[in-house]
Amino acid sequence: MLTYALAAASCATTLVAAPAAAVPETDDAPTPCWSDQISVTASATQGAVGHRALTLTFALAGGAAPCTLTGYPGVDSGAGGPLIHARPTPRGYMGGLPAGVNAPPIVTVSLSQQAQAIVEGMAIDGGGNGCPSYSDLLVNAPNSIEVFTVPAAIDVCQLQVHPITAAQPESGQ
Repeated sequence: MLTYALAAASCATTLVAAPAAAVPETDDAPTPCWSDQISVTASATQGAVGHRALTLTFALAGGAAPCTLTGYPGVDSGAGGPLIHARPTPRGYMGGLPAGVNAPPIVTVSLSQQAQAIVEGMAIDGGGNGCPSYSDLLVNAPNSIEVFTVPAAIDVCQLQVHPITAAQPESGQ
């Protein structure tokens, strides 16, 4: 009977023993990108059935630590015509989020991963006239205030910008 009592006491002690000391948690997840952590470039303009589009690429600036981007960059037209503010839209004729996906992903920008956003518009106005040809875009990364002047040739009368996504590797690499 004493053996049974000792075994029961041992189980009870095990069940009500104090929890192990908590191991300190480290948060190694990248933090949101600051303007000085990234650089922005634009691809050559693509065209399709009166539409024009280019890809903005967000990469780490020299020596910056990995960081995250999510949401829509701010995009305005630059030199070449009247000011146009790009309208944030999840997807358009030339790109954006896949059908059925409406929440922008969180993209970690690192040495091995860049982020991108598609900017697109129409090359003709409602009357069939050609649109102004811009030589740059004014871009700010999501949740930042610094504006980058990005060389980009695009002829449009209105602009849309789609959310940041993970950059796709270039074909042929």
